[in-house]
Amino acid sequence: MPDLLQRALGLLGAVLALPMMGVLAVAVKLDSPGPAVYTAARVGDKGLLFTCFKLRTMSTRPSHGSAITSAADPRITRMGRLLRRTHLDELPQLWNVARGDMRFVGPRPEDPRFVDMAQPLHRLVFTARPGITGLSQLVNADEEAHIAPGDPELTYREEILPAKLLIDAAYLRRRSTGLDLWILAQ
Repeated sequence: MPDLLQRALGLLGAVLALPMMGVLAVAVKLDSPGPAVYTAARVGDKGLLFTCFKLRTMSTRPSHGSAITSAADPRITRMGRLLRRTHLDELPQLWNVARGDMRFVGPRPEDPRFVDMAQPLHRLVFTARPGITGLSQLVNADEEAHIAPGDPELTYREEILPAKLLIDAAYLRRRSTGLDLWILAQ
């Protein structure tokens, strides 16, 4: 799908979803103190960092928790569990699509701490424009359940991320409007 069309649809979707995002933002604020929208630096198009938007799903209390979230992570709020289960926490990423930071479908944007552009597979995947959803999200829909609570970052870095990168690389080699529409339909 052409970039300009993606951005226009992202803007339209963001505007249409604004009332729902507002209601969800109020629910997030009522459930726990802190901002309703979470912003994070992520690796995006051409390997450049951008600010990714999400509805906040975790407590803002100071914690020495991992950058990776397991299914039983105590930092996840009650509202956060619902938002994560329904993927409604990603609605604000429509603004990222409208800004041109993201596409509807593509590899997920990654935390810079886990990206090594010296590795060819990382370079291939993390120089592509990321997406709100993608093939690796379909395959790894229950990713949090596979994160070992002992050392979640090690499990993610050594087991989950390499598998996701292989799927994302295969997607990028076969990317087409038809495949993107199929992924969105799922």
